[in-house]
Amino acid sequence: MKLEIHPKAKALIFDLDGTLSDSLPVHIASWHSVCKKLNCTFDERIIAELTGAPTISFAERIKSEQNLSLDAGEIVEMKQLEFWRNINNIKPHDAVIGLMKKAHGKIPMAVGTGASRTSAMLQMKELKIDHLFDFIVTADDVDRHKPEPDTFLKCAEMMKVDPEYCQVFEDGELGMQAALTAGMLLTDVRPFVTDPYAVVEK
Repeated sequence: MKLEIHPKAKALIFDLDGTLSDSLPVHIASWHSVCKKLNCTFDERIIAELTGAPTISFAERIKSEQNLSLDAGEIVEMKQLEFWRNINNIKPHDAVIGLMKKAHGKIPMAVGTGASRTSAMLQMKELKIDHLFDFIVTADDVDRHKPEPDTFLKCAEMMKVDPEYCQVFEDGELGMQAALTAGMLLTDVRPFVTDPYAVVEK
């Protein structure tokens, strides 16, 4: 099984969490920690449903389901602080990062993420890839988040490449929907981030 750049691609867009960064265990642990402090429980099924969405979407869902009186914005702050404290526990998804590094300097590349700019930059610095991208679009940079196409369309605009020639690497259903709505080439990275024998195109 190979992770490849599409022949039509003139630019690459990478999601961050779950695509470049193996951060899911840290996110889950952070949510459990926050919910424990709030005397409620974290239902992990919402991770699959909301992967790619900004943290506020998770917070609003938890607030509603757990009947919390705390403002969703405060829940976001608690979660972010917990995640940032444990940022050293994230790991790289080697297959995707390997492809990205091979493409660096040969084709325009951007990160399009539902994470906040602070979270995105902390992760990329931890993974030592922060210097490899000229363009980064975060939840702070658009009004409409995945599954809306705005994040990826802004990446394309910044790279000055038409959407149809942008290849998006994603692991989340919302992000995949956003890429397809934007009319972009889509690669589902899930087989490559779970298969230890996945290889990058030579």
